[in-house]
Amino acid sequence: ALLMILFNNYSTAAWVYLALHGTYGFCWLLKHVAFRDSKWENRITFGGAVFTFLLLATYWVAPYLLISDALGADRPAPSTGLLAFCIALFVLGLTIMTASDCQKNFTLKFRQGLITDGMFKYVRHPNYLGEMMLYASFAMLVQHWIPWIILAYWWTTIFLVNMLMIESSLSRYPEWESYKAKTGRLLPWRFF
Repeated sequence: ALLMILFNNYSTAAWVYLALHGTYGFCWLLKHVAFRDSKWENRITFGGAVFTFLLLATYWVAPYLLISDALGADRPAPSTGLLAFCIALFVLGLTIMTASDCQKNFTLKFRQGLITDGMFKYVRHPNYLGEMMLYASFAMLVQHWIPWIILAYWWTTIFLVNMLMIESSLSRYPEWESYKAKTGRLLPWRFF
């Protein structure tokens, strides 16, 4: 909203981006209230907080590029079809992320061990898949390569590293190899 006011851009694409990213923030807070993730409750140093803020600030490049004139005032607006696709991808991604986080939270509350059903039946990391889908919807709205470079950085240095660490930890369960053979890391197909 601040970018829209600052650059006097109240285009449909700007409103859609505000609605999507704003809804994501609100849903993330609701999720945090409903079932907390203890990883987000660790105390960090002031320097760690500044570093985390600066890293997370890279997510603001996409709306800046979309709403400002940084890419040129004559840039074509996203088509109605692209807007619809981005909204659908966002909703699906948000649903997958939230449902899988909810399933993981409540399953592990009552039964420790490997989760191999529900959202985890075909994909080992549906929560990361959902988050990748919703951030991809933001990048698609911008229609530029810069947001994709930022997402590639996040997906390879943070998401993939976390997925590999989780899988390393889960490999202690006897059923891990069988589960891994039947599932994909992010997609039901085993190529990744």
